[in-house]
Amino acid sequence: MSEKIDNLILEHLKTFQAGQNRIESELKEIKHRVSNLEVGVAAVRRDVAHFSTEHATQYISIDRINERIERIEKRLEIA
Repeated sequence: MSEKIDNLILEHLKTFQAGQNRIESELKEIKHRVSNLEVGVAAVRRDVAHFSTEHATQYISIDRINERIERIEKRLEIA
């Protein structure tokens, strides 16, 4: 009877070990996917920063053009 209990305990331990191995495998997959998401978010942030820089540069250019137009209008006495 003791041998039967030992076998039963061994079977339960094997089941637990298989479950733990499955959980570890899934955790590795989740870590990998989270890492990929972090890389993607970093790329999006970089792109947003780049577009913000371009946007600011365009505003500077527009301001300069407006100043030039105002000077031209003053010289021509249009405004």
